Amino acid sequence: QVQLAESGGGSVQAGGSLRVSCVVPGGTFSRYALSWFLQAPGKEREFVAVISRNGRNTLYADSVKGRFIISRDNDKKTVYLQMNNLKPEDTAVYYCASRDTILTYPLARLTTAGEYTYWGQGTLVTVSS
Repeated sequence: QVQLAESGGGSVQAGGSLRVSCVVPGGTFSRYALSWFLQAPGKEREFVAVISRNGRNTLYADSVKGRFIISRDNDKKTVYLQMNNLKPEDTAVYYCASRDTILTYPLARLTTAGEYTYWGQGTLVTVSS
């Protein structure tokens, strides 16, 4: 089930930047906390970043902190992940995900895939040396 739609993936050299986007279906879907996960071939999906409903609070995985920035534009119903200083180990399929409740929780509790109900199809990011 593809309910969100990522775009913007591609190939970039190490040290470069890339921004991926995810359009959230209209209605109540756009009112939930949103996140980005990544999945490398043969590995489990890993948390990257999460942003609160109003976009005022964010949390990042240690591996991307200081390099990636998550943001959202609720008018456009879109969540973004700006990826800077990319490394080869960042190579993965990036997925956006949405919760299914408007209730507010500490972001530190929203770092596992099981906390999210709606997912996109993923967009591939490849970082070369």
